[in-house]
Amino acid sequence: MTEALRVVLADDDSLIRTAIDAILRPAGDIELVAQAADGRAAVELTVRHRPDVALLDIQMPVMDGLAALREIRRLAPAVQVVVLTTFGEDEYVAQALAAGAAGFLLKESAADELAFAIRAAAAGNAYLSPKITRQVLDRMPAPAARPDRDSARLEGLSTREREVLILLAQGLSNGEIAQQLFVSEGTVKTHVYRVFTKLGCENRVQAAMLAQRAGLLDESPL
Repeated sequence: MTEALRVVLADDDSLIRTAIDAILRPAGDIELVAQAADGRAAVELTVRHRPDVALLDIQMPVMDGLAALREIRRLAPAVQVVVLTTFGEDEYVAQALAAGAAGFLLKESAADELAFAIRAAAAGNAYLSPKITRQVLDRMPAPAARPDRDSARLEGLSTREREVLILLAQGLSNGEIAQQLFVSEGTVKTHVYRVFTKLGCENRVQAAMLAQRAGLLDESPL
């Protein structure tokens, strides 16, 4: 059997910690090895247990999640960090990514999305919640257009992958894209993976920004 992914969870709300524990237990391949109620304890527990992933809330006492993230990346660089957020905290996304976060996840995310983000981070991939992608793009200045360069990168996409990229860049989740295109969510995940691979993107924000620069969002996905 494959060894379970080890996770340290930090959130000052005990109800949130209990809920996340209950969500992750049925996953089977994820083990919550320690819990912390503040950022300093999160750093100490992460250094002690050396988990695969540290799951950090942003707003915590003693040391906030961003400071804890920086300390973890300094003291235990092999540990991947996924940051938890709520709406209204999206101004922290750029700071977290710049500090080395492997993912950004909404607390309201579905159970399968939480597990997916942890697995993606442990595998060295970046993951951003689809809604976070849309929020980031809405807050960022419009990127400078590079139509020739970016259009060339898009040439390798199939028609369906191009459709998926447009919808992804509009902030739709995999489930919403599946409904729009009348395919299964598993099929969408495969297309998203291929889009990232072909474009050399690590997450939805990078892919969406490329689509935006190339003028792809002016097209209809259907």
